[in-house]
Amino acid sequence: MDAPQNNLFSGPVSVFQESRLPERATPAGYAALIEAYGLRAPAPLTLSAIGSRHKIYEENDWRIYSPRYAPSATLEGHLVFALKYEGLDLAVLKRLFEAATTDELAAIIRAKPTSAYMRRVWFLYEWLLETRLDLEDAKTGNYADIVDTKQQFAVAGETSTRHRVRNNLPGGKAFCPLVRRTDALEAFIDARLDQRAAAVIGKISASVLARTAAFLLLKDSKSSYAIEGEAPPQNRIQRWGKAIGEAGKHPLDADEFLRLQRIVIGDDRFTRLGFRDEGGFVGEHDPETRLPLPDHISARPEDLSELIQGIIDFDSDYAAELSPVIAAAVLAFGFVYIHPFADGNGRLHRYLIHHVLSARGFNPPGMVFPVSAAILKRIDDYRRVLESYSARALPLIDWEPTGRMNVRVLSDTGDFYRFFDATPHAEFLFECVEQTIETDLPEEAAFLERYDTFKTRIEALIEMPASTIDLLFNFLKQNGGKLSKRAREKEFEMLTDEEAQAVEEIYGAGFSD
Repeated sequence: MDAPQNNLFSGPVSVFQESRLPERATPAGYAALIEAYGLRAPAPLTLSAIGSRHKIYEENDWRIYSPRYAPSATLEGHLVFALKYEGLDLAVLKRLFEAATTDELAAIIRAKPTSAYMRRVWFLYEWLLETRLDLEDAKTGNYADIVDTKQQFAVAGETSTRHRVRNNLPGGKAFCPLVRRTDALEAFIDARLDQRAAAVIGKISASVLARTAAFLLLKDSKSSYAIEGEAPPQNRIQRWGKAIGEAGKHPLDADEFLRLQRIVIGDDRFTRLGFRDEGGFVGEHDPETRLPLPDHISARPEDLSELIQGIIDFDSDYAAELSPVIAAAVLAFGFVYIHPFADGNGRLHRYLIHHVLSARGFNPPGMVFPVSAAILKRIDDYRRVLESYSARALPLIDWEPTGRMNVRVLSDTGDFYRFFDATPHAEFLFECVEQTIETDLPEEAAFLERYDTFKTRIEALIEMPASTIDLLFNFLKQNGGKLSKRAREKEFEMLTDEEAQAVEEIYGAGFSD
């Protein structure tokens, strides 16, 4: 495609790709580049435009800048604006570099050889396209970070002497989602949730702590299946719980993913195990035509090998330099977007959260945060987070139905899964982890302590096996602290009226709330 002339950059508009601007304004940065070059890439979560008033504000997924921020209506002008104010969007940049002519890009870089922005553009072009521009190595200019760490999270990185930059991207070419520095994420990191968890644990007796850990592990396994709308037999729940309990102890590789899928699925008579060799989607089928109605389309089978290796490399080479929760969000949500299996993706996605948190020592030894239970409580928020990216990518994916009522992707979509903004996912996961530490963990420990008191007092009142005490407790819990007429006439007919009243009083003393 020939590079657009300057006059192809639009002036003030009220609507941009079906998105209504807060006021009539001129798209800038990525918005301008997407429009001018016709780029088929998911737009950033927040787009930029230049308004007519002398104020900067955000509204309806737009950030409106005052006229003094207006870039020149050129490729260089909007590229610099994007890097300076919007951070990196690798999917948009790669599509831009494929659309612009190499001569145009080489010319703007050659014209300003000491510009940090131009050297960053130069590196990104050669890194993303795996091709070399006809430019001599940079001779001057201070080394510049590829990722502006005031805008987005990054790693220490390595220097590129050719471009005089530090490649601090938190991933490789096969998988490199980015996370923006937001006030919410900075606050979560400063809160030191792992230290708060250790403080909560320190107040719980050893015997109660062991049972709390076992219960929370089982709770997470049950919740992970419940999120998928499944109620498997207890042995499958326990087997998956055991796998979760071992999260972080085994390095990720293709064989490990296959092992975990087999544990999740169990009975493979009706589900093909292993990585997909056909398309995949999340959604429904039209009740009349049976045609697919996708909410999300999975990565093409021909891209799976590279994408899965990218995830493995991220876990081994980059995750340790990021906040554990941010790394877990990037890894887990990246996996579920790729959707490499016909079934089991959601549960493995949540397993990967445990994998990173445990491997980094974020949760106390022997303790699994019931993240799946927290997600289940906020299932609508969870779906909105998933859709924060998939809904923007879906319209850009060309596909057709197959004879098996599946989807066949017709366009090159690999970059949609390796480069995405994982900021909403990281914020959501931090919220879930905080809930498990501040609420679920102490509440479960307190419940077990109160139950121990209940059990001890019942044993002092009546000689009764532990299993019968459990049954008694469940009857009381189900009937608001009172023994039902049925219970008094059947399972507990041997209780005297005085004993029944005492049992109810003992329950009320510990569980009246």
